[in-house]
Amino acid sequence: MKRLGREIVRMSLTSLGVHKLRTFLTVSGITIGVFSVIGVMTAVSAVRGSIETGLSFLGANIFQFAKYPNIQIGGMDEAELAKRRDITLVQAQRYAKLMEGTADVICMKAFYGRTGGDSFQGAQVVYQGRKTPPGMTYVGTNEYFLTANQYAIDLGRNFTAADVELARPVVIIGHDIAKKLFPSENPLDKKIRVNGHVYMVIGTFVSKGTGFGGDQDDILTVPITRFFTDNGIQGYTVNIATQAPSATTYNDVMEKGVTAMRIVRGLRPTDADDFALYSNDSLLAAFGKIADSVRAGAFVISAIALLAAGVGIMNIMLVSVTERTKEIGVRKSLGARKAHILAQFLIEAVAISLMGGVAGILLGVAAGDALALVLKASIVFPWGWAAAGIVVCSAIGVGFGFYPAWRAAALDPIEALRYE
Repeated sequence: MKRLGREIVRMSLTSLGVHKLRTFLTVSGITIGVFSVIGVMTAVSAVRGSIETGLSFLGANIFQFAKYPNIQIGGMDEAELAKRRDITLVQAQRYAKLMEGTADVICMKAFYGRTGGDSFQGAQVVYQGRKTPPGMTYVGTNEYFLTANQYAIDLGRNFTAADVELARPVVIIGHDIAKKLFPSENPLDKKIRVNGHVYMVIGTFVSKGTGFGGDQDDILTVPITRFFTDNGIQGYTVNIATQAPSATTYNDVMEKGVTAMRIVRGLRPTDADDFALYSNDSLLAAFGKIADSVRAGAFVISAIALLAAGVGIMNIMLVSVTERTKEIGVRKSLGARKAHILAQFLIEAVAISLMGGVAGILLGVAAGDALALVLKASIVFPWGWAAAGIVVCSAIGVGFGFYPAWRAAALDPIEALRYE
């Protein structure tokens, strides 16, 4: 029985090798369908970790107010958002006063060059004859930046309340900036120039690497009061991050925070919020919706492609049955049973489908991980989707190959031998 089974498999694969071009074209249909879904799923899986790391830039139990939403899906368009009033430093300071006793950590941030929801222009940092590339992230903030944004001090110290209150010209620089400007010397107490303004380096950040496809080490922070002194207040808006004392008080603190924010913004009870509120959970949920939409689109495209490929397999197998009618008659006259003929043609159909599936999986993983590398994300192999691809391809081979196989098995040997 085992020998007979091996013989049937050998004959099936030999038959596929006889018509190499036809087999290749049929396999290509399956490959395209599987490639489209595996490529997308691999890319989404690979980038997801990087994006979630980048989105989880807020510390634990922290929510943030801003003029613009961090991720926008539907809702207000850019023009409507731009009409919102900037959140000023005075409003942020009043908010902090109202939240005293409710929240211990209130971080204020203003970004240099931010003129719209997505528009950003960074800064260039200079030390003696060395320069960073333009586009460094230049932030005005306070002593709570480390807690609210999950940074840590490598060398030196953090800002103090006095640094912020007195608007001292001091700066903390990211790992990339320190490496570029101070390759072989201690950066502490050195004076650097940022867009024409001079600051003394009091600390450096521990490297955070990349997140959301971007570099988190090309950052420099100055006291927010100094930031506005040097750059003016026109065109800048302040982001306010608030940390609840614990997870159990998070919702209560957020409600009080929204109330305090509405008060400092001068909103009446009937007015809608003119600010965005987000947290790590809301950002991850927003990305989840995007990822789900991408997956759904890829699934629909792949289903259509695989359906067309399945029809192609059925067509090719019917042609093969017609071409090999006499061969089938000879085999039946020599004692081959209907089950043997059925198995042979089913194996051919499944083999074509699996070859396309494996090729599609390999190409899809390669393409998806190539995109992940471009976005500086870790490469992955989607084992679950790959296994699902193999199962689906096997089902396609059986489903679309069964009728041609049954038709071959049902041929009358006498009539088959007469066929020309």
